Amino acid sequence: MTSITRRTALRGAAATLAAPMIVPSSVFGKAAPSNRVTIGAIGVGRISRIHDMKEIHKHADAQIVAVCDLDTVRLGAGMQLVDSRYSEGRDKPYAGTRGYTDYRELLAAKDIDAVLISTPDHQHAPMAVHAVQAGKHVYCQKPASLTIAEGRRMADAVKASGMILQIGSQQRGQDPWPQFHRACELVRNGRIGKLVHVEVGLPGDPSGPAAPAMPIPRNLDYDAWLGTTPEVYYTEMRVHPQNSFEDRPGWLRCEQFGAGMITGWGAHHVDTAHWGMDMEHSGPVEIWGTAAFPQSGLWDVHGPFESHARYANGVTMTISGAFETGVKFVGDKGWIFVTRTGQVSASDPSKPADVPLRASDPRILDSVIGPNEIHLYKAPEQHRNWLDAIRTGAAVSAPAEIGHRACSTCLLHWIAMKTGRRIRWDPVAETIIGDPEAAAMLSRPQRSRYAI
Repeated sequence: MTSITRRTALRGAAATLAAPMIVPSSVFGKAAPSNRVTIGAIGVGRISRIHDMKEIHKHADAQIVAVCDLDTVRLGAGMQLVDSRYSEGRDKPYAGTRGYTDYRELLAAKDIDAVLISTPDHQHAPMAVHAVQAGKHVYCQKPASLTIAEGRRMADAVKASGMILQIGSQQRGQDPWPQFHRACELVRNGRIGKLVHVEVGLPGDPSGPAAPAMPIPRNLDYDAWLGTTPEVYYTEMRVHPQNSFEDRPGWLRCEQFGAGMITGWGAHHVDTAHWGMDMEHSGPVEIWGTAAFPQSGLWDVHGPFESHARYANGVTMTISGAFETGVKFVGDKGWIFVTRTGQVSASDPSKPADVPLRASDPRILDSVIGPNEIHLYKAPEQHRNWLDAIRTGAAVSAPAEIGHRACSTCLLHWIAMKTGRRIRWDPVAETIIGDPEAAAMLSRPQRSRYAI
């Protein structure tokens, strides 16, 4: 962890404002400067360092030219990380990365083509809307939004802008987990017969202790970090660790900033379920479930839970921590299970459909998808897919609408768990039917200074 101070970070940021934005081709390989996608990274904490910026750095046709963070310690560390990457193999160190503490100033820079949004969940939709309105392409971490209303606002803004937005739903890419594409293609082509039910396994979160108020660190613009959400006292356990990039930040377990695992991991697995179900642009019509929520302590997202949904075509879904983490498609002739930690497994059609997951039938798994069958879009790794879309017009595998539909389904499960009631949902009008109290949970008040 660098010990850079706020003054040092801002001085470095100011100094780099005058630095040339296009650097010699020796830094990035053979790609000509005019052919590179210039990128600003918004939020340079844990997920940006280990995933988003790391993936962009693999490609010579993209250049991270600026970083932005509300924590100037993280900002300085992010600038150093990018500079050190572009210094590799050069005679002289590279020091051309600009730094911003206000993402709106980064969006105003005319020499930036696109942005990575790697912030806490509550910032995703507002920043994405502002970015496409500023004419920037967007790679946005999942989940797409904090509420269904702002997710719809984001998807509509992307469509109106004509800009390209990719949601970080990396189970759709051939790298690193091609098994999800394979499983969904087998299901869509009837290898388990008619799809009847889907099981999604994902855990809950633990409760935590009470956390007293602490002085706001001088290096953190805490009011801007809260963004659209209400003012609450600062404590480190609510935000992110001040001395580590590796530890999981506390905001992940606070409902003010997200819904917990139901959206955090659920956005991935529900998206995979929708892919196999052919429901990527729709959603359930009825949702119900139960969950344990902490009664004390700072962290208040759901713990153990079981939630259910029914779709218009009759397919049902159950999401629960009681299942092995992954997605199980159950048809009237067998099942297919897929997870990140293993390959696709399938039932033996000669045995009951509820045989243990260790059973495997190569007749299903090895079957060839014929030329006249359904072939799902094969995309490379999500960041590469996004860059290809910007450069060549290729389709992104997880556009705003699909990301919004996966997230909105997760949020409907959250609403059902919070209210303890059956929720009737119109996926076309995106409204809750006959329950004004539940319908009020489709949006949240936004502080005007940071509102979309």
